[in-house]
Amino acid sequence: MTAAIGDWLTGRATTTEESATRQAIAVDGKTLRGSRSSGSPARHVLAACDQDTSVVLASIGVDGKTNEITRFAPLLDWISDLRNTVITVDALHCQRDHVTYLAERGADWILTVKGNQPTLPQQLADLPWRAVPDTTRDTARGHGRREIRALKILSVSTGIEFPHAPQAIQIRRRHRLDQPKRFTTETVYAITNRHVHQARPAQLAAWIRRHWHIENQIHRVRDVPYDEDRSQIRTGTGPHVMAALRNAAIGALRITGVTNIAAANRHHALDSTRRLALLGIT
Repeated sequence: MTAAIGDWLTGRATTTEESATRQAIAVDGKTLRGSRSSGSPARHVLAACDQDTSVVLASIGVDGKTNEITRFAPLLDWISDLRNTVITVDALHCQRDHVTYLAERGADWILTVKGNQPTLPQQLADLPWRAVPDTTRDTARGHGRREIRALKILSVSTGIEFPHAPQAIQIRRRHRLDQPKRFTTETVYAITNRHVHQARPAQLAAWIRRHWHIENQIHRVRDVPYDEDRSQIRTGTGPHVMAALRNAAIGALRITGVTNIAAANRHHALDSTRRLALLGIT
C-alpha cells in the first residue's frame, strides 16, 4: 500500500532541478509507542523517504523477532527502481550486506559510521584530516541554538576495512546554545561509494544534512500534530496501516508546499471539498 501511495504522490510532486538528476532517499525507523500492550512490545516501522519532497516511498513493519537491519532490503524491494538514487542511512545500517544489496540494485549510498562497526570509526578518525581543508561550511539557527557545520572529504585508497568506499567524510558540528551560552562540538564520520568526480562537496553535504528530513518532517509531525504515540490501535496490522495513512496525509500536504501541517489540517477540516481538491479530485 505505501509503495503505491508513494508512487502516486511522487508523480504529483514538483521536484527541484538538483534532485531530479539524482533522487536521494533517507531510510529510518520509528517506534509506535502507543501500540505497546501488556503481552507484546510496541510496533516498529522502517520507512524510506524522498529527501526532496518528504514523501514516504515505502514502509515495512519490524516485529519483535527481527530488527531494522534484516528489514532493510525487503523495504527497498518495494521501490521498483533504485538506479540513479542515493540512499542515506544512520549508523545502524552501516552494514556490508547493505552495500552489496545496493550495488546489485544500482544505487549509490552514504553511510554514517559509529560504534556498531568495531574498528571502522577509529580507522576513519586516524586519517590525515588536519591536512584537509574544509570543503563546505554553513550555519543554521533554530530551537534556541546555533549550529556551525564543517565538512571535509578525503579520497581513500587504503586504510579502512570497508568495501567500495572510495571517499571518507568528516562532519564537525559546533552547537551554541542561546541560554546558557556555551559551545559543544561533535565529530561524525561517514563513507560513500561516490567518487570525487561524481558528487560535489556541497551536494554530499546537502544529502547528509537532509537525511534528517525524515525525522523532522515525518516522524516528528506524526508525533505532534497527529499525536501518534497516544494512538491505542494495537490489533493486527492496524498500527502499520495508520502510520501509512499519516505518512500519506503528510506527503499530500508537503507536495503542495505546506510547511505548517497542524494549520493545514485545521484549514482542510473546515471544508470537505478542500480535501478532495488536495487529492486532485474535482
